[in-house]
Amino acid sequence: MNTLFDKIWDQHVVQKIEDGPTQLYIDRLYCHEVTSPQAFADMRIRGLQCYRPEKIFCMPDHNTPTHDQDKSIEDPISRKQIDTLNQNTADFKLHNFKMNTADNGIIHVVGPEKGLSLPGMTIVCGDSHTSTHGAMGAVAFGIGTSEVEMVMASQCVLQQKPMSMRINVNGELNDIVTAKDVALYLMSKLTTSGATGYFVEYAGDVVKHLSMEGRLTLCNLSIEMGARGGFVAPDETTFEYLKGKEYAPKGEEWDKAMAYWKTLKSDDDAVFDKELNFDAADIEPRITYGTNPGMGIGISESIPQLTDIDESSSASFLKSLEYMGFEPGERLLGHPIDYVFLGACTNGRIEDFRAFASLVKGHQKAEHVTAWLVPGSWAVDKQIREEGLDKILEAAGFKIRQPGCSACLAMNDDKIPAGKYSVSTSNRNFEGRQGPGSRTILVSPLVAAAAAITGTITDPRKLA
Repeated sequence: MNTLFDKIWDQHVVQKIEDGPTQLYIDRLYCHEVTSPQAFADMRIRGLQCYRPEKIFCMPDHNTPTHDQDKSIEDPISRKQIDTLNQNTADFKLHNFKMNTADNGIIHVVGPEKGLSLPGMTIVCGDSHTSTHGAMGAVAFGIGTSEVEMVMASQCVLQQKPMSMRINVNGELNDIVTAKDVALYLMSKLTTSGATGYFVEYAGDVVKHLSMEGRLTLCNLSIEMGARGGFVAPDETTFEYLKGKEYAPKGEEWDKAMAYWKTLKSDDDAVFDKELNFDAADIEPRITYGTNPGMGIGISESIPQLTDIDESSSASFLKSLEYMGFEPGERLLGHPIDYVFLGACTNGRIEDFRAFASLVKGHQKAEHVTAWLVPGSWAVDKQIREEGLDKILEAAGFKIRQPGCSACLAMNDDKIPAGKYSVSTSNRNFEGRQGPGSRTILVSPLVAAAAAITGTITDPRKLA
């Protein structure tokens, strides 16, 4: 009667502290330059070495510029953080996918594409969007800096076991509806706190038929519903994606791994703490209108009226609309936009670039729109060029930038100016998330492409 979450979690329990947390063994620790420096510093103070360095993989991504990566980084803070990571990984003898190497990119893109993230694993990183790796059938979640140090020193972390939730999305998706739209729809239904305290298993017809890259997008956004993490049970789609990956098992080890991976599913009579069902037919291309990812609507819908909002939330609702420059009841189709961002650990994969290119082909970028198209890794960049997508994009007036987190967050050069509207494929639209005073509208790659062509919020179904 166990859920898959129970099975993976329980298999990794080292000890359970009475009336306290669980000591959980961690199979993989990812580190980037922003949340690791203090952990490394404390390790030095304590005179500690990493317990299992072969389980730890590091990468600069948040502060990485997406242009002129062969030159010295201009921003002193960014340069300091990346230099510090390089020094720390050298001192502690850890694997570092450095800038200006073919292995670099965004850690949540590179981990799956290299086969470092595998079914049945426990995976952590000092980054909330570690839930991305749950798409591989892993229990993956973000941790704090002190916990990063804990894993470095012991390969374990202290955690309270979350409750389990299953979200079923059944039926068939409408035309041009993507995994990003599914995620934005679920966030609008559950709100940003609706899955708090839970680890979510995604299931149903829609999830079964999603590609691995679609599942990565869906799991990436689990945290935006308040969930501790989200995952999908591994299946043939997972196995086919992983076969032949650089760090995936090979030969006899692959056969052994497959025998185990095929057991990784919730029992037929598994009991979840909470189970929700949704109909795919209710989902259309989505946009957000506010300052958290749960404030979203179908692209053909209007912003809710104040009367539709619970009284306890009305003040924050109005504050959010004031920041965005919108009004209750306003329809956003046709609203002018200034920037378009394709990328991030949410939508920086090859399928996202294929989708964007498929819609802009034969069109031209709106002259007033600044578009940042940023691959999630150098491997994605290579695929873009091998498939000729770069030619399609360039013909339509777009340029491809170098890999990195880019305009997902204001930690590098790619910042949206105050007051400007950014149609973004990233994961968060908080006040100032993409730059002080910036206004972010979260969308799928197809909605982003439509906006880039027309210069306004546009239903991609009109251009397909």
